[in-house]
Amino acid sequence: MHRWDPWRGCKKYSEGCLNCYIHRGDVKRGVKTENVMKTKDFLKPIRKDKKGSYIMKSGLVYMCFSSDFLIEDADLWRLDCWKMIKQRSDCTFLFLTKRIDRFIQIVPDDWGSGYENVVVCCTIEDQQSADHRLSLFLKLPIIHKIITAQPLIEKINIEKYLHNIEEVVVGGESGVLGRPLDYDWVLNLRQQCLRRNTNFTFRQCGSHFVKDGKHYKIPVKELIKQAKLANIDFQVNQNQ
Repeated sequence: MHRWDPWRGCKKYSEGCLNCYIHRGDVKRGVKTENVMKTKDFLKPIRKDKKGSYIMKSGLVYMCFSSDFLIEDADLWRLDCWKMIKQRSDCTFLFLTKRIDRFIQIVPDDWGSGYENVVVCCTIEDQQSADHRLSLFLKLPIIHKIITAQPLIEKINIEKYLHNIEEVVVGGESGVLGRPLDYDWVLNLRQQCLRRNTNFTFRQCGSHFVKDGKHYKIPVKELIKQAKLANIDFQVNQNQ
């Protein structure tokens, strides 16, 4: 598994961005998150060693996790990224976006029905964002689609949008100011996935977590661990 951030910096886009951990961290460092800039790792996927082999080995690549791959500020750089992605067909590139409405305008000319080595995660946070973004997401020519409901800030119904979705990932908001995540919302989404035979992953609890009506405060370093302890992930049986 690798990480590739061709640029960094982002701009708040919707309710899900209210307490963004990237913005919080940048404030502490005195960095203006709104300044979107290319990084020294821009060419990381195609760099080679002295023997002519790629330095970044084959495998899964988490891409643009300090920004949004579809952000307007990076329009001039994205085509070069698509070219590198296509060149590295031995890698699978995964990115998240809240700006799914821009997708079809900025794919490369040879996109067709999609690149086999690209996984697109459409991020949602509430029913309004789910209805708007997922209605578009369903129609887009993308081979591998994931829905990421993180931070989930209210109970939502997405069952009608689960056609050809490979996985739903759910998580809460981190930090002291994080909005509560109710475990009932998580279980409800899980049931929707079970009915549609869609993979489900409970990625992380929220720093403020509600279960059976009780409010818990969970340290950031424990959020993923506590979600895994719930043991509610669901993987489709490929032999069915």
